[in-house]
Amino acid sequence: MLSKLLNKTFGLRDGEIYISFLMQLYIFIIITVLLIVKPTINAIFLSQLGADNLPYGYLLVAVVAVITSYFYNKAIRRYSILKVTTISLIFFSLCFLALSAILEYSLLSDWVLFLYYLGVSLFAVMATSQFWVLANMVFNAREAKRLFGFIGAGAIAGGIFGGYLTSIVVSSFNNKIVIIIAAILTITCIPIIRKIWTLRIHKLNVYIRMQRKHDDSTFQESSFSLITKSKHLTYLALITGISVIVAKLVDFQFSDFANRAISDPDELASFFGFWFSTFNVLALTIQLFITNRVLSQIGVASTLLILPLVIALGCLLFLTFPELWVLIIIKGVDGSFKQSLNKSATELSIMPIPLLIKNQAKSYIDVAVDSIATGIAGFMLIFLIRKLDLSTSYITIIILLFVLIWIILIFRLREAYFESFRTNIQRTLINNKDKDTNTRNKRETTVKSALRILNEGNANDILSLLDHLGNSNLHILKSSIIGLINHPSNEVKTAAIKQFYLYDKGTALQKVEPLVHSDDDTLVFTALEYILNHSSIQNHQFFNQYLDHDNESISNAALLCLSKEASANQKIALQFGLYNRIEARVKTFSLSENQNQIAAIRTLLITIAEANMTKYFSFINVHLNTKDPKIVKQAIKAAGITSNQMFIPTLLELLSDKSYRKPVVKALKNYGVKIIDHIISLEKDEAINNKMAKHLPKIIEAFKTQKAVTILMRLLNSKDIIIRLAASKSLAKLEKSGARLNFNKRYIKNRIIKESNYYKRSVGAIASIQHIINNTMLDTVHDDNDIELLIARQGIIEILEQQAETSMACLFNLLSIVYEDSDIEISYAALLSDVKEARVNALEFLDNLLQSQLKQTILPLIEYYVLSNNDADVSQLLKLKLMKERACLTMLAKNRAKKIKLEVLHLIILLNDTKYKPLLNRLKKHKNPDIKFFALEALDKLKL
Repeated sequence: MLSKLLNKTFGLRDGEIYISFLMQLYIFIIITVLLIVKPTINAIFLSQLGADNLPYGYLLVAVVAVITSYFYNKAIRRYSILKVTTISLIFFSLCFLALSAILEYSLLSDWVLFLYYLGVSLFAVMATSQFWVLANMVFNAREAKRLFGFIGAGAIAGGIFGGYLTSIVVSSFNNKIVIIIAAILTITCIPIIRKIWTLRIHKLNVYIRMQRKHDDSTFQESSFSLITKSKHLTYLALITGISVIVAKLVDFQFSDFANRAISDPDELASFFGFWFSTFNVLALTIQLFITNRVLSQIGVASTLLILPLVIALGCLLFLTFPELWVLIIIKGVDGSFKQSLNKSATELSIMPIPLLIKNQAKSYIDVAVDSIATGIAGFMLIFLIRKLDLSTSYITIIILLFVLIWIILIFRLREAYFESFRTNIQRTLINNKDKDTNTRNKRETTVKSALRILNEGNANDILSLLDHLGNSNLHILKSSIIGLINHPSNEVKTAAIKQFYLYDKGTALQKVEPLVHSDDDTLVFTALEYILNHSSIQNHQFFNQYLDHDNESISNAALLCLSKEASANQKIALQFGLYNRIEARVKTFSLSENQNQIAAIRTLLITIAEANMTKYFSFINVHLNTKDPKIVKQAIKAAGITSNQMFIPTLLELLSDKSYRKPVVKALKNYGVKIIDHIISLEKDEAINNKMAKHLPKIIEAFKTQKAVTILMRLLNSKDIIIRLAASKSLAKLEKSGARLNFNKRYIKNRIIKESNYYKRSVGAIASIQHIINNTMLDTVHDDNDIELLIARQGIIEILEQQAETSMACLFNLLSIVYEDSDIEISYAALLSDVKEARVNALEFLDNLLQSQLKQTILPLIEYYVLSNNDADVSQLLKLKLMKERACLTMLAKNRAKKIKLEVLHLIILLNDTKYKPLLNRLKKHKNPDIKFFALEALDKLKL
């Protein structure tokens, strides 16, 4: 009951409650101690040295902090954070005890007071920094986003409790006693941190040691160097410094204006006490109940913007209404938001940085940068404001300028934050990736390099260049291309002849004629076609010498050329007896395929198709089913040339064979609109098998037109998840192809939401059926029917699990259309990996990348998908409602494709329950014959 309440209110999950409370207790004690010693030292400092010395204290803190951070970071590089933190806690505890003794014996001199003022300032930044470094080690990015709000509430509660405790103890006893309490509380942090270390971090030590070996050079670098080399850390350091300066200026302005407005010291003290307490209570409320929700809704970068934007609005309001109540609002925003929303977001913003760098850099930012910024604020207060005696309005303008810089830096940080996640994911997945692949694969396009390739290059380079040239008529290359006639590769010769058409008619005709006698059928045909196209086909003697040639390859190629010419000129077909010649050849060939006949049959198939002899289309059909792959490919090409309806079923069946897929897609593309209408019709009738389904959208994709995009969009509504996945892949490829096509992003987003609902229903159905299986297993299995029922239900679960997996892949394909495809691709790869760090980083990256509506819908599903694949208890993530079996099966039969419908019908037959009659009556009218058959069978069984 308690765990459910904590989960619902604060986002704590099972296994996180104990460690979260330990972390919260740790920071609670640290801030309690700080609120004990800081007011005490400040009060003594002000009473003995006066407020005029505070800015000098700020400057001194800045100098000492830089020196301290140097030695502190050397210790961090050499020892574990546990050891460094333990030693520092013991050191500060002993210092507090020494201070109590100094107060007891009245040994407090001015220099000792300055020393302790510095010490408390360093304790404030070091102790809190050590806690947040520890928190970054204990929790990953996903856990941190949910838990930092709850844990950070301990700091605010400690501030409230420490203030009250100090007030009560000092009024009842004296400063010496309250300092002793602070020393004791500091020591109590040591067993807490050790327990936390044992529970969550001791396994991490091995990882850290390994990282030190691999990243030894990085590990030896100074903190300042690490920060300046990283845009992410640089922006974070600058944001931290600017926020501190703004806070100091706001505090000064608030205190100065209040002091002028309220002259009585007691009233002023009461005023400060009331508002500071109110700010703390407000901060605690925000931290407990708002921070987590805001971070989840708008992400880290947007959350960081809230504080500076509200301060800017407050400053603009103050310039219009220069009154105390406006400054109360500004100070209240700074005091409450900074310790709640802004603090959690700042700590989360460093999560993508690798652990070793993060530990070192964060300590420097928290200690040195914070203190330097405090020193700069002190300098400004001394020299710019007091010496120049600037009015409150000028201070407000200075604050606005800093806030503007602050906002700009946050936008820069946002990009660096994403880039750090990308780098982190790539680092964990793709080591030693060759970054120069694209550079090496670039084609040489200059005339000089083209000539070099044509004259000296290998066959592949030459073919690639000729393909790249396309229809470019570059006369400077003419002689080199003609020279390719003598190249040893027949493929190069063939490609060169095709280029001759771009130059003068009859180019190199005499050099081409001898190639007719080649052994390569493709070259023979290409050469003969070129010769005939550059000669007079009306010349009977010239043309007949090829048609009646003794070499069968030449005569077959001549007949093919004639059929191509005759397709546009029937007179020529009759003049040379084309149809009689084809008929004679068909009768000559038997189905026994020796090596000599194979080449002739392949040519004859294309000849029949080009001549459009429907009488012999059966010859093509027969050879679509032969065993020889070369003949089958030629028959596929022939079928595509005819674009006849009779070949479509066979061609679609051949799609499932990888070796024939490309020629089949090319052939079906020739059908144009007919094939698209046929695919849509098959999809409506649920007459597409799984092997065929995943390749059909490739046919539509091949058209690369706006209509193809529209049809693929329609296929995203298919009940068959295999078709939807294939359609989403094709759409993603078209979007990446660079073609000028319009993709309706709004429609895609709607489809993403619908696909998300499909995934959630799949998971819900799995949980419901599994629940039914678990309940029925409690009873003893009595007969074979019970076993069959169990197998049938498990069969449905297996299919639903496959469909859920496919649905998630479909979701990411669609996301790659809406967002940068490289970001989505690497995120999906990381989510599927076995590397926990990669999965967590990918989830957090998507959390910040996705827009609000999509994020709310998709992210819980992705998190469920990732965690459920790793045997985690994630049932609470989707808040699934279990369905009764009848409702579940009805939903599946209504919204799913043929495969699941048949499984549902099989289970209904086994259940033999008359309650399913309405569902069966609907399915018996289904267009798919298999579904209709089993629905009727189930109804017949119910009548018995």
